[in-house]
Amino acid sequence: MSAPPRLILFDVDGTLVDSQGDIVAAMTHAFGAVGLPAPARADILGIVGLSLPVAMARLAPELDAAAHGRMVEGYKDAYMDLRALAGAAQSSPLYPGAREVLETLAAAPDVLLGVATGKSRRGLDKLLEAHDLRDLFVTQQVADFHPSKPHPAMILAALAETGIAARDAVMIGDTSFDMDMAQAAGVRGIGVGWGYHPRSALSAASAFIAAFAELPPLLDSLWESVT
Repeated sequence: MSAPPRLILFDVDGTLVDSQGDIVAAMTHAFGAVGLPAPARADILGIVGLSLPVAMARLAPELDAAAHGRMVEGYKDAYMDLRALAGAAQSSPLYPGAREVLETLAAAPDVLLGVATGKSRRGLDKLLEAHDLRDLFVTQQVADFHPSKPHPAMILAALAETGIAARDAVMIGDTSFDMDMAQAAGVRGIGVGWGYHPRSALSAASAFIAAFAELPPLLDSLWESVT
Protein backbone atom coordinates (compact mmCIF):
# COMPACT_ATOMS: atom_id res chain seq x y z
CA MET A 1 0.00 0.00 0.00
CA SER A 2 1.38 3.43 -0.95
CA ALA A 3 2.17 5.95 1.77
CA PRO A 4 -0.30 8.78 2.35
CA PRO A 5 0.79 12.30 1.36
CA ARG A 6 2.75 14.12 4.05
CA LEU A 7 3.04 17.81 4.90
CA ILE A 8 6.25 19.27 6.33
CA LEU A 9 5.88 22.82 7.63
CA PHE A 10 8.85 25.02 8.43
CA ASP A 11 9.24 28.13 10.51
CA VAL A 12 11.52 30.65 8.77
CA ASP A 13 13.55 32.97 11.04
CA GLY A 14 15.83 30.89 13.22
CA THR A 15 14.90 27.66 11.42
CA LEU A 16 15.56 28.09 7.69
CA VAL A 17 17.48 31.38 7.80
CA ASP A 18 19.62 33.20 10.34
CA SER A 19 18.23 36.74 10.42
CA GLN A 20 19.17 37.65 13.96
CA GLY A 21 21.51 40.50 13.00
CA ASP A 22 18.80 42.40 11.14
CA ILE A 23 16.17 41.54 13.76
CA VAL A 24 18.24 42.98 16.60
CA ALA A 25 19.20 46.06 14.58
CA ALA A 26 15.60 46.72 13.49
CA MET A 27 14.29 46.26 17.02
CA THR A 28 16.92 48.68 18.32
CA HIS A 29 15.63 51.22 15.79
CA ALA A 30 12.02 50.54 16.81
CA PHE A 31 12.76 51.27 20.46
CA GLY A 32 14.74 54.36 19.55
CA ALA A 33 11.69 55.65 17.67
CA VAL A 34 9.83 55.90 21.00
CA GLY A 35 12.83 57.12 22.98
CA LEU A 36 13.63 53.89 24.76
CA PRO A 37 16.82 51.82 24.97
CA ALA A 38 16.66 48.49 23.21
CA PRO A 39 16.11 45.33 25.26
CA ALA A 40 18.93 42.84 25.68
CA ARG A 41 19.77 40.77 22.62
CA ALA A 42 18.52 37.59 24.30
CA ASP A 43 15.18 39.23 25.05
CA ILE A 44 14.80 40.36 21.45
CA LEU A 45 15.58 36.92 20.07
CA GLY A 46 13.21 35.43 22.62
CA ILE A 47 10.20 36.99 20.85
CA VAL A 48 11.17 35.95 17.30
CA GLY A 49 8.23 34.11 15.79
CA LEU A 50 5.54 36.25 17.38
CA SER A 51 3.68 38.73 15.22
CA LEU A 52 5.15 42.20 15.58
CA PRO A 53 2.28 43.79 17.56
CA VAL A 54 2.39 40.94 20.08
CA ALA A 55 6.19 41.11 20.23
CA MET A 56 6.19 44.85 20.92
CA ALA A 57 3.57 44.49 23.64
CA ARG A 58 5.63 41.79 25.28
CA LEU A 59 8.91 43.72 25.10
CA ALA A 60 7.42 47.08 26.12
CA PRO A 61 4.32 46.34 28.22
CA GLU A 62 4.42 49.81 29.78
CA LEU A 63 3.56 51.49 26.45
CA ASP A 64 0.13 51.91 24.92
CA ALA A 65 -1.18 50.51 21.66
CA ALA A 66 -0.36 53.66 19.72
CA ALA A 67 3.28 53.50 20.76
CA HIS A 68 3.40 49.82 19.89
CA GLY A 69 2.06 50.71 16.46
CA ARG A 70 4.84 53.25 15.93
CA MET A 71 7.37 50.65 16.99
CA VAL A 72 5.97 48.12 14.53
CA GLU A 73 6.25 50.60 11.68
CA GLY A 74 9.74 51.63 12.77
CA TYR A 75 10.80 48.01 12.87
CA LYS A 76 9.41 47.29 9.42
CA ASP A 77 11.06 50.32 7.87
CA ALA A 78 14.44 49.56 9.45
CA TYR A 79 14.27 45.87 8.49
CA MET A 80 13.49 46.71 4.87
CA ASP A 81 16.33 49.25 4.76
CA LEU A 82 18.82 46.77 6.20
CA ARG A 83 17.78 44.09 3.75
CA ALA A 84 18.01 46.52 0.83
CA LEU A 85 21.57 47.41 1.79
CA ALA A 86 22.91 43.87 1.98
CA GLY A 87 20.36 41.88 -0.03
CA ALA A 88 18.02 39.38 1.57
CA ALA A 89 20.19 36.36 0.80
CA GLN A 90 23.15 37.96 2.59
CA SER A 91 21.28 39.50 5.52
CA SER A 92 19.25 36.32 6.13
CA PRO A 93 21.45 33.43 4.98
CA LEU A 94 20.20 29.86 4.89
CA TYR A 95 21.47 27.64 7.66
CA PRO A 96 23.98 24.96 6.62
CA GLY A 97 22.30 22.05 4.88
CA ALA A 98 18.92 23.76 4.59
CA ARG A 99 18.78 24.00 0.79
CA GLU A 100 19.97 20.46 0.22
CA VAL A 101 17.44 18.97 2.61
CA LEU A 102 14.59 21.10 1.28
CA GLU A 103 15.33 20.01 -2.28
CA THR A 104 15.60 16.36 -1.25
CA LEU A 105 12.30 16.45 0.60
CA ALA A 106 10.53 18.34 -2.19
CA ALA A 107 11.61 15.72 -4.70
CA ALA A 108 9.74 12.96 -2.88
CA PRO A 109 6.41 12.24 -4.64
CA ASP A 110 4.43 11.89 -1.41
CA VAL A 111 5.74 15.03 0.34
CA LEU A 112 4.45 18.60 0.35
CA LEU A 113 6.40 21.47 1.90
CA GLY A 114 5.04 24.61 3.52
CA VAL A 115 5.97 27.48 5.78
CA ALA A 116 4.26 28.92 8.86
CA THR A 117 6.00 32.13 9.82
CA GLY A 118 5.62 35.30 11.82
CA LYS A 119 6.96 37.19 8.80
CA SER A 120 4.69 39.34 6.65
CA ARG A 121 3.65 38.31 3.16
CA ARG A 122 5.96 40.94 1.71
CA GLY A 123 8.87 39.85 3.86
CA LEU A 124 8.46 36.18 3.03
CA ASP A 125 8.13 36.87 -0.69
CA LYS A 126 11.36 38.86 -0.70
CA LEU A 127 13.22 36.17 1.20
CA LEU A 128 12.02 33.24 -0.91
CA GLU A 129 12.81 35.16 -4.08
CA ALA A 130 16.32 35.98 -2.86
CA HIS A 131 17.04 32.34 -2.11
CA ASP A 132 15.15 31.01 -5.16
CA LEU A 133 12.86 28.91 -2.98
CA ARG A 134 9.46 30.21 -4.15
CA ASP A 135 8.42 27.03 -5.93
CA LEU A 136 9.24 24.62 -3.10
CA PHE A 137 6.44 25.58 -0.69
CA VAL A 138 2.90 24.75 -1.73
CA THR A 139 1.34 26.43 1.31
CA GLN A 140 2.67 29.63 2.84
CA GLN A 141 1.09 30.92 6.04
CA VAL A 142 2.13 34.41 7.17
CA ALA A 143 1.38 36.81 10.00
CA ASP A 144 -0.81 39.12 7.90
CA PHE A 145 -3.73 36.70 7.95
CA HIS A 146 -3.50 34.80 11.24
CA PRO A 147 -3.33 35.33 14.99
CA SER A 148 0.19 35.25 16.35
CA LYS A 149 1.86 31.98 17.19
CA PRO A 150 1.28 29.85 19.25
CA HIS A 151 -2.32 30.05 18.04
CA PRO A 152 -2.80 27.02 15.72
CA ALA A 153 -4.46 28.97 12.88
CA MET A 154 -1.46 28.83 10.54
CA ILE A 155 -1.12 25.07 10.76
CA LEU A 156 -4.85 24.47 10.55
CA ALA A 157 -5.01 26.61 7.40
CA ALA A 158 -2.08 24.71 5.86
CA LEU A 159 -3.78 21.38 6.59
CA ALA A 160 -7.02 22.64 5.03
CA GLU A 161 -5.25 23.98 1.94
CA THR A 162 -3.38 20.77 1.28
CA GLY A 163 -5.98 18.27 2.47
CA ILE A 164 -3.40 16.56 4.69
CA ALA A 165 -4.49 14.98 7.97
CA ALA A 166 -2.84 16.26 11.14
CA ARG A 167 -1.35 12.84 11.82
CA ASP A 168 0.54 13.08 8.52
CA ALA A 169 2.02 16.52 9.16
CA VAL A 170 4.91 17.93 11.17
CA MET A 171 5.98 21.42 12.17
CA ILE A 172 9.69 22.23 12.31
CA GLY A 173 10.85 25.24 14.28
CA ASP A 174 13.30 26.74 16.72
CA THR A 175 11.02 28.36 19.31
CA SER A 176 8.55 27.37 21.97
CA PHE A 177 5.93 29.26 19.94
CA ASP A 178 6.39 26.82 17.05
CA MET A 179 6.19 23.74 19.24
CA ASP A 180 3.19 25.01 21.20
CA MET A 181 1.46 25.89 17.94
CA ALA A 182 2.07 22.38 16.62
CA GLN A 183 0.74 20.82 19.79
CA ALA A 184 -2.37 23.01 19.68
CA ALA A 185 -3.00 21.98 16.07
CA GLY A 186 -2.57 18.28 16.80
CA VAL A 187 0.58 17.80 14.73
CA ARG A 188 4.01 16.71 15.86
CA GLY A 189 6.63 19.38 16.40
CA ILE A 190 10.30 18.92 15.61
CA GLY A 191 12.61 21.32 17.41
CA VAL A 192 15.93 22.45 15.95
CA GLY A 193 19.10 23.13 17.87
CA TRP A 194 20.49 26.11 15.95
CA GLY A 195 17.80 28.75 16.46
CA TYR A 196 16.80 31.42 18.94
CA HIS A 197 15.25 29.49 21.84
CA PRO A 198 17.23 27.01 23.95
CA ARG A 199 16.35 23.36 23.73
CA SER A 200 15.01 23.50 27.28
CA ALA A 201 12.25 25.83 26.06
CA LEU A 202 11.02 23.37 23.42
CA SER A 203 9.27 21.08 25.88
CA ALA A 204 6.30 20.52 23.56
CA ALA A 205 8.49 19.08 20.79
CA SER A 206 7.98 15.46 19.80
CA ALA A 207 11.55 15.18 18.50
CA PHE A 208 14.69 17.26 18.16
CA ILE A 209 17.47 17.63 15.58
CA ALA A 210 20.88 19.24 15.92
CA ALA A 211 21.61 19.53 12.17
CA PHE A 212 19.55 19.60 8.98
CA ALA A 213 21.06 16.31 7.82
CA GLU A 214 19.26 14.57 10.69
CA LEU A 215 15.83 15.56 9.41
CA PRO A 216 15.16 13.07 6.57
CA PRO A 217 15.94 9.93 8.61
CA LEU A 218 13.97 11.30 11.56
CA LEU A 219 10.96 11.90 9.32
CA ASP A 220 11.21 8.36 7.95
CA SER A 221 11.10 7.07 11.51
CA LEU A 222 8.14 9.26 12.42
CA TRP A 223 6.15 8.25 9.36
CA GLU A 224 6.77 4.57 10.10
CA SER A 225 5.30 5.06 13.57
CA VAL A 226 1.94 6.17 12.16
CA THR A 227 1.54 3.74 9.26
